[in-house]
Amino acid sequence: MEVILADNLGFCYGVKRAIQLAEDSAAPGQVTNTLGPIIHNPQMVAKLAENGVGTVDSLDEVKEGTIIIRSHGVGPDVYDRVEAMGLNMVDATCPHVRKAQSSAKMLADEGYQVVIIGEKRHPEVKSIIEWAGDGAVAIETEEEADSLPKYGKLGVVAQTTFSAPKFKLIVERLLDKSSDMKILRTICTATDQRQSAAMKLATEVDLMIVIGGKNSANTTRLAQLCSDKCKTYHIETAEELRDDWFDKIKKIGITAGASTPDWIIKEVYKKCQKK
Repeated sequence: MEVILADNLGFCYGVKRAIQLAEDSAAPGQVTNTLGPIIHNPQMVAKLAENGVGTVDSLDEVKEGTIIIRSHGVGPDVYDRVEAMGLNMVDATCPHVRKAQSSAKMLADEGYQVVIIGEKRHPEVKSIIEWAGDGAVAIETEEEADSLPKYGKLGVVAQTTFSAPKFKLIVERLLDKSSDMKILRTICTATDQRQSAAMKLATEVDLMIVIGGKNSANTTRLAQLCSDKCKTYHIETAEELRDDWFDKIKKIGITAGASTPDWIIKEVYKKCQKK
């Protein structure tokens, strides 16, 4: 049985940076927490906790020490509150997310109705909405785009990990919503590369294994894209692999989300080689 890794998979620059900042912030006797999971990978979050970096869901849980802004970013009010509380802050917001936030704010400041194409409940999208101010709208389907009214000025940005093909389809539905439309395609390069590599590999194998947190939007999207091409399983760790998946399979493809650690990818790869 042949096992093939996608050309682009695993940690992206923004995730590597966030993890490094978190690891550097840990110190004996010091209280260090991330505001929400720093990335959407339970195994990495657990590893950081073992090294002294905890997780809190709200600033109400924090009294002292260092608070780390996670890679998905937060709204401007959080920065103001952290400063008012006198906490030490480490900003691990992904640079691509920061660009999306800044783009949304710029469009709002210029008088555009801001539309964010992305998952409404995702923390990154929520942070972008907060930077865009009152009135910003998040949509994630073509049908939602169709239901929007016409606007005098329409500005569009994207969740950085959103599907590029789906973004294009939704934008096409928005074209008749305004005669003054500005589109800022804020999908990051790493997302494009991982999605393209995964879809290409999925056409060349009998089975795809997609590794990453079940709560990871970009990993879930990889699994969805691959499942359109071949049989696909989304797992978090090698322990989830089942022998019956590999019956009559000659070629296995492996990809991983941008928040999946290398050590988990290696474990899955080695276990698949033994099938």
